[in-house]
Amino acid sequence: MSGKNATTGGKDFVFVGLASSPTVRILLFFVFLAIYITTLVENLGMVTLIRASPRLHTPMYFFLSNLSFLDVCFSSVFVPKTLINFLAKKKSISFVGCLMQMFFFIGLGSAECFLLAAMAYDRYTAICKPLLYPVLMSPKVCILLVVGSYILGLLHSLLHTVFTFQLPFCQSNVINHLYCDITALLSLSCSDIYMNELLIFYVAGLVEATTLLSVLVSYVSILVNFVKISPTTGRLKAFSTCTSHLTAVTIFHGSILILHFRPKPTNGSFIEDVSDKILSVFYTIVIPLLNPLIYSLRNKEVKDALGVVQRKVCSNIMR
Repeated sequence: MSGKNATTGGKDFVFVGLASSPTVRILLFFVFLAIYITTLVENLGMVTLIRASPRLHTPMYFFLSNLSFLDVCFSSVFVPKTLINFLAKKKSISFVGCLMQMFFFIGLGSAECFLLAAMAYDRYTAICKPLLYPVLMSPKVCILLVVGSYILGLLHSLLHTVFTFQLPFCQSNVINHLYCDITALLSLSCSDIYMNELLIFYVAGLVEATTLLSVLVSYVSILVNFVKISPTTGRLKAFSTCTSHLTAVTIFHGSILILHFRPKPTNGSFIEDVSDKILSVFYTIVIPLLNPLIYSLRNKEVKDALGVVQRKVCSNIMR
């Protein structure tokens, strides 16, 4: 790739960012910092709570702890560098740094798609096949599903990263975004990006379609089986274990579809650029913030486990 252009291999990329006003950038710094710290506390707290509570050592909470860990990693790919850029005069990132940021950003986002699909399958087996549940969702199967989610996500990301960073970036080194987004990078290339666009449409579209379809199939099967569950309290308990996951899936996949697969005008406008950045912020830092709340606010088991841990901590302090 060396020698193709000035940007590749040596020159830094520069982000446009959200605002040019120093006052607004400082305000955004504190807002992003508060959200990021809260996200870390919530998600790492969820992981710690699940590991510390024997009653939460089930497949559903094993997946939830991995989702929380994934959200920590996902937001950490983007937020720390953004915080630095809010205070820096030059909002830049190195070529290698941009490559790694895009690789892990796409990889972890794709892994979350697969993990949410695995969680839907877990709910399907728990409700529709309760007698076979210990076999179908054994510890070995759960580990394979989680590891498979990471492997598939990173392989998907590797494909896009290789095809993107072999392009010559000779138009500009200014990325009109907050991070190294694939579409923003492709707009900087002066070569034919038709193959890259095909990969985004077909491969990324396939990942989105298959994971979302698997969730829909799982929940359609669950709804069909609801009428067979009795008494009514059984149906309500089964439904309560699904609502949190459905909410998280709707927010996550809805954000992806709106951000990446909605029709866009040929010539990007200022409003279009701002809306893309706002949607990206929601997708990258707000969703990881919301997930622990979604899974804990209406979850009696998590609340009870948290109460037990709090009582143990208080009793230890009193001693």
